[in-house]
Amino acid sequence: MRALREIDLVIRGTTDIYLSLKTIIDFTLSELQIDAADFLLLEPHTNTLKYIAGHGFHSTNIERSTLKIGEDITRHTVLQQDVHHIRDLAKVGDTFSRAPFIKDESFVEYYAIPLIIKGNVNGLFEVFQRKPLKFESGWLDFLHILANQAAIAIDNYHLFKNLNQLNHELLQAYDTTIEGWSKALDMRDKETEGHSRRVTNMTLELARLAGINEEKMGHIKRGALLHDIGKMGIPDQILLKPGNLTEEEWVIMRKHPVFAFQLLSPIEYLNPAMDIPYCHHEKWDGSGYPRGLKGEEIPLSARLFAIVDVWDALSSDRPYRDRWSKKKVIEHIKSLSGTHFDPIALKLFLNLIDKQ
Repeated sequence: MRALREIDLVIRGTTDIYLSLKTIIDFTLSELQIDAADFLLLEPHTNTLKYIAGHGFHSTNIERSTLKIGEDITRHTVLQQDVHHIRDLAKVGDTFSRAPFIKDESFVEYYAIPLIIKGNVNGLFEVFQRKPLKFESGWLDFLHILANQAAIAIDNYHLFKNLNQLNHELLQAYDTTIEGWSKALDMRDKETEGHSRRVTNMTLELARLAGINEEKMGHIKRGALLHDIGKMGIPDQILLKPGNLTEEEWVIMRKHPVFAFQLLSPIEYLNPAMDIPYCHHEKWDGSGYPRGLKGEEIPLSARLFAIVDVWDALSSDRPYRDRWSKKKVIEHIKSLSGTHFDPIALKLFLNLIDKQ
């Protein structure tokens, strides 16, 4: 009972399949006085059983061995889901798939127990003995209980692995959708085609230079790609107007960060990416919009992005003007230090430009 409690604690406390199976093997050898044991894991795509954990062997030969489903002992254990017991390995000789290393290991007796979960075999529990086994009351029952614990551990491992894969695929789908939104915005406003991709890449470089940890990079990337998502709420006659906007039209245009907040805030997945779409038009001196944030009230990612956004806009051709020279853009951006831009963030950006 002590052994089973400890095994159960390990299985429930870790997703490390090797640790769980090693714990079961250790108790198998100590509690049942077994010389060697191992676990084989079913690989459906190759229709084989492959070594995953073991202990008590003199060599590593067993670690490189596999069993083909339908051959030898697997006919009993996997296909018939039955225990396979060989009392005298010497009598089966070379017909036994484990024969190549049986002689070197001096094994005389063998047990193979299928690991069954929900009616399906997901692995094999093998027990090897160098002297005939002496059964005591409950010995075989305990061996079966250990096998059941191993089956549960392997099933948990598969569930966790599949869940991680599904989460990964879901995140990829989300990010692909976000990139699609970003491209759609660029296509709608042909003057800024490619702008979102460029500012995203440069903002990520600047964020790393600023010491922002990698865990936050995904949020910064999503925020940069969606920085103008609020412009979906701006009428075409204003967004695509070829000439200068009137004061009334600017009032509407300046609402796009608020539209971004309204659009993205119900999406929990994008809440950590909200800073750039909502705050990239705020200014260091508090004269920006939509909330008039000042200094470090503005999130760092938005402060970094604001510089990159202006840099890319002035460095790109527009129908109404040619791109500025690099020198002219740098001089202009420097003149905005302490008013529009965070002075420290601006120094980092200029260092980045120098490196490029």
